[in-house]
Amino acid sequence: MSDPVILWFRRDLRLSDQHALVAAAGEGPVVPVYVLDDETAKHRKMGGASRWWLHHSLKSLDKSLREKGSRLILRRGKSEDELAKVAKDVGAGRVHCVRHYEPWWRNAERAIAKSLDLVCHDGNYLTPPGSVTTGSGDPYKIYTPFWRALKEVMPPADPLNRPREIAAPSKWPTSDDLDDWDLLPTKPNWATGFEPVWTPGEDGARNRIDNFLNRASDYEGRRDLPSEEGTSRLSPHLHFGEVSPSFVWHRTADAGGSVWTFLGELAWRDYAQNVILQFPEYPSKNARERFDDFEWRDFRSSAVRGEYRAWTKGRTGYPIVDAGMRQLWATGWMHNRVRMIAASFLIKHLLIDWREGEQWFWDTLVDADYASNGCNWQWVAGTGIDSNMFGRIMAPLKQSEKFDAAAYIREWVPELGHLPDGAIHDPEAAGCRPHDYPAKLIGHREARERALAANDKIR
Repeated sequence: MSDPVILWFRRDLRLSDQHALVAAAGEGPVVPVYVLDDETAKHRKMGGASRWWLHHSLKSLDKSLREKGSRLILRRGKSEDELAKVAKDVGAGRVHCVRHYEPWWRNAERAIAKSLDLVCHDGNYLTPPGSVTTGSGDPYKIYTPFWRALKEVMPPADPLNRPREIAAPSKWPTSDDLDDWDLLPTKPNWATGFEPVWTPGEDGARNRIDNFLNRASDYEGRRDLPSEEGTSRLSPHLHFGEVSPSFVWHRTADAGGSVWTFLGELAWRDYAQNVILQFPEYPSKNARERFDDFEWRDFRSSAVRGEYRAWTKGRTGYPIVDAGMRQLWATGWMHNRVRMIAASFLIKHLLIDWREGEQWFWDTLVDADYASNGCNWQWVAGTGIDSNMFGRIMAPLKQSEKFDAAAYIREWVPELGHLPDGAIHDPEAAGCRPHDYPAKLIGHREARERALAANDKIR
């Protein structure tokens, strides 16, 4: 029997279209390993909602591996140390993995390559980040020309089938017990609303795609309507790599209608990876340096902290914002249009630094993605290399009415459920605000004028 090789899983928790798995299985016995590495990620270790998802995704992956005669080895610690220990235990000298682009994972790959033969494969994006370039050979910084150029090299390669068999080593190394990692919340269990909504794992991802196919052709017409099921809800499955973007592309591209709008959103993931490849600190550092002088309100102030807490709990007095923040807390996910509205409210109505919101989303989203989350927040804040202008301030009340959010508000802000459509978007102005629903933290006009004045100081 040939020497075993290690298959290092990270955010690629699938067997289908898994390039590292196919390569490893073609060489001989495979030792699949997942390392819970909070040490390398440091302050970017996964948040609570992501850890809930990870628990269930790893459980699903282990089940799929066992059906192939294999199993998932779990270790906790620094990736380079734990993989070295596993390699010594089983006599392996080579590690196969899918390449990752977050700065801490790039650091880990370099460290591992010093002691083991590390073979990195592509497959988590439509094209390898950095491979789609301008005519001068530079990576794109702006999304629209990036998407235009990406379309020229689409479709992606056909997805790879999962191996028919995965040879097991002659001996298995020791493994942690998943339950001992305490990834699931218990005291209290704030994730009770997650299970009715999500099925982590490869099968859950496939079912989500099949469900989305029924409405993919009308994506553009329905994606901005939070009261309808117009989006794919594939983001956490894609983030954890339970399905490849190539598979999603080939499964949906022929749906017709406005499916290309959806494929453009799939391409945004690629764009965001291209951004962090150029600017590794993008989710925590203004891309437009003039915003380093922007006078955000002092987050040490008890008044500002109180308004921030009201935002996190969905108690701002703006129903569309509150509905989104409550949906986020209850399910670990928020409708994309409402994400923009809620983010804009924190940044421009409350004048709270966008990085505070980015950190809250990092902890509470099941699809919290370093690149996409950072790009989205900088786009809304106007601080990014490709972003909305700061002076374009979303009007939450008008947005709520424009995108017909009444039913959405009734679902997530039940104390407003009895109000008619004409009043539910702004019950305070309609004179029917219930006693148990808060008044607005700040009026829209006042907030807009304050935000524009702050922006004028750095123009």
